Amino acid sequence: MDMKLSAIVGALLLAMSALFYWYYNDSQSRMAVYSENNARLEVAVQTNQQAISELKLQNYLANAELKKVNTAFSASRQENAQLVDRLSKHEIGVLAATKPALVEGIINNASAKALRCFEILSGSPLTDKEMDAKNAKAFNSECPWLWVSVTP
Repeated sequence: MDMKLSAIVGALLLAMSALFYWYYNDSQSRMAVYSENNARLEVAVQTNQQAISELKLQNYLANAELKKVNTAFSASRQENAQLVDRLSKHEIGVLAATKPALVEGIINNASAKALRCFEILSGSPLTDKEMDAKNAKAFNSECPWLWVSVTP
């Protein structure tokens, strides 16, 4: 009976040892998988943080550009209002009927100045007269707002 009991205890110890060996190896392989997944997650978190930082920067730059465009648009609206005001003070049709040569000269002169504004905006170099202008009106009466942006 001692022998049987010893055999049973031995078999139980062997089974328990095998079970603990399997549990240890399984735990180690799971820990290796968890460690690898953790490393991947850390890289993903870092990549996401960099992407968020980049998006915040792009958003800030876009907002700054939008603000600049809105400011320019507002200035353009003010210039248009001034032009409407200037044109509404004069009855060009009546004046053209009574003094066509005078109106033709005024329109041609203003058109040439307006075309020069487009040339300047397109990158054309300033003339000596434009560089020597002392104020915006002397620079170009059709686009005096350009004087501030193109003069040194």
